[in-house]
Amino acid sequence: MRTRTGLLAAVLALSAAAGPSLLPGTAHAAPPALSAPSPHAALEAALAGLPDADATAALVRVGGEEGVWHGSSGVHDLRTGRPADPAARFRAGSVTKVFTAAVVLHLAAEGRLDLDRTARSYLPDLVPEPYAGVTVRQLLNHTHGIPAPDLPGTTVEEWYAHRFRVHDPRDMVRSATAKKPEFAPGARQHYLNIGYTIAGLLVERVTGDSYEHQLTRRVLRPLGLRDTYAPGTNPRITGPHNHGYQRMRLEDGTTGLRDVSVWSSTDAWAAGDLVSTTRDLERFTRALFAGRIVRGPQLEEMFTLPKVTGLGGGEPAAYSAGLSMKVLGGREVWGKTGGRWGYNAALASTRDGSRTLVYSVNSTDAKGRDMNRVAQDLMVAVYGRPAAPTPEASRGPGPSGRR
Repeated sequence: MRTRTGLLAAVLALSAAAGPSLLPGTAHAAPPALSAPSPHAALEAALAGLPDADATAALVRVGGEEGVWHGSSGVHDLRTGRPADPAARFRAGSVTKVFTAAVVLHLAAEGRLDLDRTARSYLPDLVPEPYAGVTVRQLLNHTHGIPAPDLPGTTVEEWYAHRFRVHDPRDMVRSATAKKPEFAPGARQHYLNIGYTIAGLLVERVTGDSYEHQLTRRVLRPLGLRDTYAPGTNPRITGPHNHGYQRMRLEDGTTGLRDVSVWSSTDAWAAGDLVSTTRDLERFTRALFAGRIVRGPQLEEMFTLPKVTGLGGGEPAAYSAGLSMKVLGGREVWGKTGGRWGYNAALASTRDGSRTLVYSVNSTDAKGRDMNRVAQDLMVAVYGRPAAPTPEASRGPGPSGRR
């Protein structure tokens, strides 16, 4: 069963037979058509046939000066087969890091945080001596050398059994920093959640306020992102949402899909716990790339890759403060992917904002080693193919790792 929807001017619902279409952005003036090669047909093809083995639903918004396109496909849940809700909330995973980086850079612009100061100078009770040289900037661009904390489970079935466990961010930092550094600060790049866990604690230390309230005050409320929130210890997605499913071993010993819509995200916190919608992420993306959230030298931090190589593969660094960069179709595309069980999400844009993409894909293996097929097809449809294999940014190891 498949359904898709689009909007013409303010609101125009399309039937499943009509499919998604290229759409004007406002009732006043239509933007130019998407420039050649148009991704229209490829976007339709990427959404065709859902639910399937890779995904049960997908929500997409393409925007920018080159044109506007909205589409949805798949089902709200497998039990009823109802059409997917195009306005549904979903877990955004590591897209959260873009929001967290924006809050930290806001504080840097105010002089309340110094990107060149060490994390230990702000958190001497939490960051131990072996990590005394790690700076705030290195936390944001993954060049800190702090390993991942120990979290329970090595398989999806074990992680599922611990899905309601509440993880304290301070305990996760203590677990990580009790280990030896992976490398000297600033020497390499290794994408992990732990830097953003510490960044969230830095926000709380210098403001005397909760990370969640600072996020709301500095980003969510000014932009009117009413469907984006940090869930805290609540394992449920509040409000309308399409169910997420994960392929795993079931009680009878067979492998099948389990509904994983209810799952705590405290293991990710400031690195990956946000719930959002494609409309909110599109609004955030436009504002971010237009310099309306972070400005001046702080904004440039988000578009500056450290001049180091990645740990292990030796590839050039692909992550800045909050974002990552990939050359697609011969041009630089900046953005962030994310994954929580049952959900993959992404925001992306060309540096000039001429073509933006946000999506939510209800992946059946959202933390698999390879990028979800539907998500990859959407990215290629909008921007073109990469010049090299997909980097780790689009992969998804377990919760002790990167997503």
